[in-house]
Order: sequence, then C-alpha cells, then structure tokens
Amino acid sequence: MNLTSATNIAQSALSTVSAESAVVSRNISGVNSPSFSQKVANVITTFDGGSEVVSVTNAQNQALFGNVLGATSASATQAAISNGLISLLNIVGQPGSDTSPAEKLSDLTNAIQQYQASPSSSSLAEAAVTAAQNLASTLNNATNTVQQVREQADSQMASSVASINSLLTQFQSVNQQIVTGTAMGSDVTNLQDTRNSILTQLSQQVGITTTTNSSGDMSIYTDSGVALFQGGTASSVTFQPTQTYTAGTTGNAVYIDGIPVTGSSSSMPIQTGALAGLATLRDNVTVTYQTQLDQTANGLINAFAETDPTNSSNTLAGLFTDSGSTALPTASQVPGLAGNITVNAAVNPSQGGDPTKLGNGINFNFNTSNQASFGTQLEKYLTGLSATQSFSSAGGIGTSNTLAGYAAASVSWLDAEQQNVKSESAYQSTLLSTSTTALSNATGVNLDDEMSQMLDLENSYSASAKLLTTISNMFAALTNAINQATPA
Repeated sequence: MNLTSATNIAQSALSTVSAESAVVSRNISGVNSPSFSQKVANVITTFDGGSEVVSVTNAQNQALFGNVLGATSASATQAAISNGLISLLNIVGQPGSDTSPAEKLSDLTNAIQQYQASPSSSSLAEAAVTAAQNLASTLNNATNTVQQVREQADSQMASSVASINSLLTQFQSVNQQIVTGTAMGSDVTNLQDTRNSILTQLSQQVGITTTTNSSGDMSIYTDSGVALFQGGTASSVTFQPTQTYTAGTTGNAVYIDGIPVTGSSSSMPIQTGALAGLATLRDNVTVTYQTQLDQTANGLINAFAETDPTNSSNTLAGLFTDSGSTALPTASQVPGLAGNITVNAAVNPSQGGDPTKLGNGINFNFNTSNQASFGTQLEKYLTGLSATQSFSSAGGIGTSNTLAGYAAASVSWLDAEQQNVKSESAYQSTLLSTSTTALSNATGVNLDDEMSQMLDLENSYSASAKLLTTISNMFAALTNAINQATPA
C-alpha cells in the first residue's frame, strides 16, 4: 500500500465515522420520542479498501408493528362501547339498584300487595299509583338515556370519520415524499417514522392492515379488506350524521368509496377501532337494550289490562297506557313504548284522577256491589304480574318469563355486557402494552447502547486521525529527504 492509498483510506474512515456519529446523535436526541425508530448507518467497504456510509435505514419489525396496530384498534373498540354502557348504567343502575326498572317493578308489586291486604285504604291506593308512576318514569328516563347514548355515538362516528379523512390526507402527503425520496436515494427514515405515527393514530379509529412495495409506496386496507389508501390515492370516507334518535331510528352507514362498512347492509363490515365500537354501540347494544325496555313496558300494559266483564272481546289498557291511550299497543307500536308508557290519568291525582279506581276498575266497574273491602281486581293484577308472558327474541334474554324475571334479566344483561367489555378492555390494554414494549425493544433506541457506540466511534475517529497525522508526517519526511538529495 502506498502513502496515497493509505491517505485515502484514512480520510474515508474519518468521513464514515463522522456520518455514523451523526446517526448515533440522531438516535440519542430521539430517545424520548414515542414514534422514533432507531436509525442504522449502513457501511460498505469501497474498492480501494476504504469505507462509506451508503444509506441510513430504520430498525424495523413489521410483525410487531402490526401487532401494535391491531391491539390499538381492539382497545379503542372496547373503550367506545364501555363509555356508552357506563352512561346507561349511571341512569339504570346495577342489579339491585333502586333506580333500575326491576327494582321499581318490585316496589309496585309490594305496594299493590299492601293495597290488596287493605283495599279500603285510600292512602295505600295512592301509594300504589305513586309506585306505578315511578316505574313509568324509570322506563321513560331509561329510554331517553338510550337514545342520548345513540345520538352521542352517532356524533362521535362523524368525528371519527373526519379524523380518518384528515389522517389519510396527511398520510398521502408523507407517503408521496417517501416514494420520491426513495427513488432519489435520500434518507427517508424520519418520514417513515411520521408515516408510522399516522398509521398508529389511524388504527385508533379503524382496524387496518398495510402492504409496502419496493418503491416505498404503502397501501392501507380496513380489517375487513376495503381499501383506504391505494395507488397513492386516499379513499373517500363518508357519513351522514343523524341529529335526533328515537327507538325506531336506524342510523346511517359509513361508506368508503361508496362501500358500506357499518350497518346491516354492509357485506364487509369493519371489525375493530373506535368507529366499529361506536357503530356496535349505536346499532346493536343500545337497540337490544331498548327492545328489552319496550318489552317490559308492553308486559306491564298487558299485566294491568282490563277486560269488559260484559264483553270479553273488549280489553283496554288499565293502570299503564301508551301515551294515555286505552287501546292496547299493536306490534308496530311496541318499539319505543318504554318512552311513551304512562300511568292512566283516571287514577292519577295530579290529573284529577281517583287512585281507588285501581282496586275497583279503571275502565270498567268490577266492584258492582260497592264493597269496601273489594280486592278481586288487585288480586288479578298480582296474578298477572307473576304470570309467564311471551317476549320478543330481539331482546336477547329469552322469550318466556314472568315480568319481574324479564326485568331482572334485562338489568343483569346490561351489567354483564359492561363486565364483559371491561374484561376485554383490560385484556386488550395489556396486549397493547406488551406489544408496544416488544416493538420498542426491537426498534427503539437503547441509550446505553448508543452511548457505548458513540465512545467506540470517538476512539475510531481518534485512531484514524492519528493515522492521517502519521501519514502526513511520512509525506513531510519523504519530501524533505527528496529536497536534500536534489542538487542546489
């Protein structure tokens, strides 16, 4: 090796160490950034025996990153459902809570039993009517809460869609810069970190999978296979919010380039993410619970219905009515009935009614002999309350039960839903934490390792600098010897 070659090798070593030191410095400065991946300087040996940093890449582990995206989406799903269920439970209450329809029904049963034991007591009659009003109000309030939860979920779905479109716009810009930079051989590692950060935020809204080609161009698909970003272009995610909800309202679907991804009409429904959780809450969980409330209300009206003693084909609503109507609700009127159920004005003192009609007959006079201790009608009510009724399968808690049993099953169902979501949420949170830690260990920056590497690079730089100084001294000595050997 001649001195010129040695000089070139020493200079390339200095240049390489400087470039590697810059990469290590970047790693140290980014150690506390959650979206920062470790940068790796890729060094090669040149044809003349020197070295060169040809590229800088990120430490990557796509499998672990995919796990983080999946866990993020699943955790967001459970959080969206849980928040809605908590709102319902705050109003309806846990099993045994005195705010639940089941407990109010129990109070009514007890009040009627006491009244039946002393049917001449006007105060017990009024207490029974008050218990009925409390039960009706509880069903009314529960219905209002259910629809408020649905309205809130619908509004949050609109916000989620707006976030998805915003993130896709950001993604499109960064993705194009990565494609361009890759083609030019530029360092795109920071851009890749930004793109991964956008993907993480996107996965909170909707479950996603990704693919990347050799040019660095990435495609994004929902967890159901619908393209969100493909060929450098973001898909259009659209949703028309519904401002007001009633029990019969069906919320609008979310569309991706015209393909429905939520709702009963979707052939490719999204599975995870906040958007999927909100859709499940709005269209399934709350709808099922509303059905249970409506079935309870319908069972109440039937249990207290009165049949004309002179015409068995004429049956009217008694203590409980559908918005004051004495006609029994038809099947089409049952949805939303819990929001409309009310105590018959004929026994409501605040509306000029007489509570004692509860024992003698509201629509028809069953106490034709005007007995002071007439309790036959009250006994009939108690029998109706304990009788087995048929309920819609849409309530999801059986089709045959007593009214009290059905109401108790409804409260238990809601509590079980919350407990299941809570348990699943805890599991997904743990999975997300584990996945994030594993990804950080594989691709994140270890400060101790970086500081150790920086020390090694400093030593290498010092050695190369000494070598270059030695070569320079040898050049000087050679030049001096040549000058001395040359005649003046």
